[in-house]
Amino acid sequence: MSPAPEDATPERLRAIPSRLLAGAAAAADRLVNERLAAEGARKWHFAVLVALAESGPASQSDLSRRTGVYRSDMVAVLNELAEGGHLVREPDPVDRRRNVITLTPAGRDRLHRLDALVTAAQQDLLAPLFPAEQAELVRLLALLDTRHPHEGGNA
Repeated sequence: MSPAPEDATPERLRAIPSRLLAGAAAAADRLVNERLAAEGARKWHFAVLVALAESGPASQSDLSRRTGVYRSDMVAVLNELAEGGHLVREPDPVDRRRNVITLTPAGRDRLHRLDALVTAAQQDLLAPLFPAEQAELVRLLALLDTRHPHEGGNA
């Protein structure tokens, strides 16, 4: 079954905030995922690189908390980034049972490239809005985000 054209969607449905947010979120995810995939990356790669660049070396559990990447998925994300030389894992000198993850120079370069792609995706997403409207939308979304606790994170 194909989706109905916009004018065929009942007016009441076109006025439900959660439905509108879900549609915008789906478009945003698609844009970001497509851009990152073209570079052989995923949004979780970007999130981990950003967290390491902003806060410095961290444990796997700290990265999971900071990025919203589930602990069960974090190992795979870290393995992929380590295989690309974008981070290193070393035993924690204080607690040898855990590793400290550190961003490498190659990881910083990778983050710079991915950041440009994510920024371009945001520009495409918000292009229909005037700059003041873009700023207001981001302000309102941030307000909703802080008032509604959630698990997981996105780029």
